[in-house]
Amino acid sequence: MAVSRIGWMAVGWLVCGSAFAQSFPVIDLSAGIRRIEAEVAATQKNRMQGLMNRLSMATNHGMLFVFASDDRHCMWMRNTLIPLSVAFLDAAGKIINIEDMQPRTENNHCAARPARYALEMNLGWFRQHGIGADAPLSGLEKAPPPQ
Repeated sequence: MAVSRIGWMAVGWLVCGSAFAQSFPVIDLSAGIRRIEAEVAATQKNRMQGLMNRLSMATNHGMLFVFASDDRHCMWMRNTLIPLSVAFLDAAGKIINIEDMQPRTENNHCAARPARYALEMNLGWFRQHGIGADAPLSGLEKAPPPQ
């Protein structure tokens, strides 16, 4: 009887936990010959959630933040458990600057000039692939419009 109770509690926890899981649309981007599978945070709710509370992210996967206007947007890592690098991009998809971010910190990491997008990848991804400032990303036109 106790085992079935524990089993039902686990099922209940999984069901409740999935109610809090957020689903993001996914698009393919490319940086040179590198393909990126990017979840898209185009709504205020999704941008606020971002990659918080995730334990890992697959290789060549990331999250694209789509903003309604060009601005000096900033990112931070509250409740984010994995180290990340963020590339800030202009409206044409060209990288403005890249910042490395450590888990569970509240330091601001900001665009060096007005940006329309931010792309978070696993820490060091851009450096490992020789991708830096002024590099273009393609596929941004597939992103849903910001809300």
